[in-house]
Amino acid sequence: MSKVEEFEELRPLLFSIAYRILGSVSEAEDAVQETWLRFDGSATTPTSPKAFLSTTVTRISIDVLRSARVRRERYVGPWFPEPLLSDPYQDPQRSVELADSVSMAALLLLERLSPLERAVFLLREVFAFGFDEVAEAVGRSESACRQLLVRARRHMEDGRPRFSADRQERQELATRFFDALKDGDVGGLQSLLAADVQLVGDGGGKAPQLANTVVGARNVARVLGAGFLALFRIDATLEPCEVNGRPGAILRDRDGGILHAMSLDVLDGRIQAVRTVVNPDKLAHLGPVADAWAVQREAKEARRQAR
Repeated sequence: MSKVEEFEELRPLLFSIAYRILGSVSEAEDAVQETWLRFDGSATTPTSPKAFLSTTVTRISIDVLRSARVRRERYVGPWFPEPLLSDPYQDPQRSVELADSVSMAALLLLERLSPLERAVFLLREVFAFGFDEVAEAVGRSESACRQLLVRARRHMEDGRPRFSADRQERQELATRFFDALKDGDVGGLQSLLAADVQLVGDGGGKAPQLANTVVGARNVARVLGAGFLALFRIDATLEPCEVNGRPGAILRDRDGGILHAMSLDVLDGRIQAVRTVVNPDKLAHLGPVADAWAVQREAKEARRQAR
């Protein structure tokens, strides 16, 4: 097998590691590309291409994350990961771990960890690497990695949400939610939301976003109902799909430009959180991005005329 073939076979795994460490599709793709350049430029052939490539992409991602955290401290408003519509790496024996670890809630929880804790936790708990492999990947002893994992587990368990594992139940609830949203059925929306549901948006100061987190079923239902009704009046469309392994949707303007990606967290038969990513920089990998400011102005005018 050639170097190119070996790399392409492992590319899905490498991207999945990098994305979970970085929470960014574009940065993960850059990390994978840099990994290829180092692999291709290596004068020797590694005994285990998987070990070499996993170690390389992990170390690159850790370095990128350290600098990214400085930028995130200056980020305008809530920071969410870039939406991921499909995870390229699949492992039937780790399907639950892989799906849970890519959710918005899990990735936000990982932000509590240091870059090293994050890498150790993901490699060991999600991808089932041996401690010898983890130690090689992060450049620490096995003993140090075990200690890092204990701390990471403690941080994760302190805030880990217990979301419904029933995929069919989640999907049925999401279908009802999006149907109610399309119909402007505020009462129907409210009945599907948890009492303490939160609606949060990530615009990064580059697109219209909520000034504050909206809390409570009634408040969230009213905000969503009014906001989407105005958008549908100007021919926006909602495309239900999986976003980060959870029910979600892509909102587009009349020309097909992407306005935002929405992800739903489900707990005990109710929607616990509605997260929207509207920052155009985080949507560009999904396709052409709409001018959200122009759409907002048009929607406001349509609402004014409807009164």
